[in-house]
Amino acid sequence: MRLLRDESAEMRLARFLRQQGHDVTTVVHQHAQSLVDSEVLRIAHAEARILIMNDRDFGELVFRLSLPHQGVIYFRLPLDTTADQKIDWLRRILSERSDALGRFIVVTPQGLRMT
Repeated sequence: MRLLRDESAEMRLARFLRQQGHDVTTVVHQHAQSLVDSEVLRIAHAEARILIMNDRDFGELVFRLSLPHQGVIYFRLPLDTTADQKIDWLRRILSERSDALGRFIVVTPQGLRMT
């Protein structure tokens, strides 16, 4: 699976995904730092990558402005959520909801929401 980790998401998520055998790039390492969100989304779409992030602004780009994407995983969790907890969510999504990876997935304390 091809994924792009936005700089808003923890680096440990990329390491975990690579250990699972996935092709993961990161905004900070493979692309310019502090890119605007629309450019990050464009890169993910152009490279056929699922975008992983913590930034709510991507929802506006996808739903209000109808920008294309290959799939988004948005962690909408409390600030004190640990990287380990997010890794557990990723593990669950990859094993139980791989059919939804091309959608906009919102991870909340109550569960997953997919649109």
